[in-house]
Amino acid sequence: MSISDPIIQALTAHGSPFELVERDGTQHFANAPQSLDQLIESARRHGEKTFLIEGERQLSFNDCFALRDALANVLKIEAGERVAICMRNRIEWIIAFMAVTRAGGVPVLVNSRSSGSELARAIDDIECVLVLADSRRVSLLRDSGFQGRILDADEFPAAGASFDPPAPPSPDDPAAILFTSGTSGKVKGAVLSHINIVSGIMTLQMAGLMVIHNMAKRLGIPAEQLLAGAGQQAVLLVYPLFHISGLGASFLSPLVAGSKVVILPRWDAAEAARTIAAEKVTMFSAVPTMLWDILKHAEDAETDLSSLRNIGTGGQALPINLLDQIREVCPDAVMGTGYGLTETAGSVAMAVGEDFLRKRSAAGRVMPNVEMRIVAPDGRDLPAGEAGEIVVRGAQVASRYWNGVAARDDDGWFRTGDIGYLDDERYLFIVDRLKDMVISGGENIYCAEVERVLSEMSGISECAAFGIPDERMGEALVAVVRANDLDEGAIIEHVETRLARYKVPTRLVFTDAPLPRNDLDKVDKIRLREMWPKLAGER
Repeated sequence: MSISDPIIQALTAHGSPFELVERDGTQHFANAPQSLDQLIESARRHGEKTFLIEGERQLSFNDCFALRDALANVLKIEAGERVAICMRNRIEWIIAFMAVTRAGGVPVLVNSRSSGSELARAIDDIECVLVLADSRRVSLLRDSGFQGRILDADEFPAAGASFDPPAPPSPDDPAAILFTSGTSGKVKGAVLSHINIVSGIMTLQMAGLMVIHNMAKRLGIPAEQLLAGAGQQAVLLVYPLFHISGLGASFLSPLVAGSKVVILPRWDAAEAARTIAAEKVTMFSAVPTMLWDILKHAEDAETDLSSLRNIGTGGQALPINLLDQIREVCPDAVMGTGYGLTETAGSVAMAVGEDFLRKRSAAGRVMPNVEMRIVAPDGRDLPAGEAGEIVVRGAQVASRYWNGVAARDDDGWFRTGDIGYLDDERYLFIVDRLKDMVISGGENIYCAEVERVLSEMSGISECAAFGIPDERMGEALVAVVRANDLDEGAIIEHVETRLARYKVPTRLVFTDAPLPRNDLDKVDKIRLREMWPKLAGER
């Protein structure tokens, strides 16, 4: 996205809310809050407006801040200490995050879909002093032998005394830790600082305001008039809150904007459609899998989705036929997509509305506060149209992982591990991944982790896990194994007891032949994907 765009120039100019200034060689928002807690506190101005809805429960912004203070009073933590949040999407998850941040702690966002042993390992690795969990996760942790301090979400205190926060942190201090993984398959904690998360949220807000200005320009009216008539927006929260997409786009950004957040505890297309109609949901961001599901339900049940005004996606490419169907069912909705990673605290490239429709296969346009390069294996910058590794730099890019490994090089550049190219308008197109990862239904599955668990079985001599295209899920995880005296049921059971359910291969194929290998003696998964139809008996 070019800074020469008149709307971008106006939004980022001196004296504007999104004024950009250069600090240490990167672009920063001049008016950014200095901490995540300061950003959250700004939402107090929304007062008695409805903020959270979950089933029959409904809380105003004032209600949530009162519950936040009550919980912060009983946490008994020191500034900078890590507190794990380990529960499904629910009101208490959001209150927990706000309370830990208010108390000066660092929320550690644990994947609630993990097994008990995975939960305990993650919590121990980050040296958490406290776990805030729902009853199911409490049981999983205790059954796995975890002995640490846990506070059950069902026992959170009701609103009480206000809380006196500790001294404000530095913008570069840790604000939250989210889990990610590399080619090794070993999960690691990305340490996001206050300036990382605040910059990520402000990038989302700036993108939203760009849409408003473009729409106002097309209609020939002032942007302020369009904003004044919009009313309170309503967001359907379906992304897991432990994902950066759930945390940023579906919780923190709506919080600051004064939007209503409607929580769907688990994905169910019929319930999602009913909720959209009942709560007049205007904003729905989901992975393509969920979009396919809700469109099918809307078609079968003649559900009214007319309240939707903004539909976003991410996590995997949006199929063109899905986009066409969305436009047919919701002709007035503005479509959008984005590209980002945990380490970038959200999207670094976005395209919404007409900007998105112009180049529908793109992952977005590079945001004006972000630098992006495409580099060859030897480190050379590649010109527009040539594919290479995507590297980014900006205020929202994390500097390190919890294990001390740097996330950026000495010049501040982060290597994403994704292969893509930029066109001459700074649209980004994703080609492939350097990381051996499958995205299935929006969930990241690291093949090395699955293969490590498979290789624990004594009867397996070789194994390879990889993704194959799947219309509904985006990709389906499958595996090829060389094994003696083992059947598919035994292998699946082995994986299910050690990893989350979504990491279990959807199909296994046995082979007597050695797996194909490349010149580096590594299993050749490109060749395996080509062989898959024959191995699976599909042709």
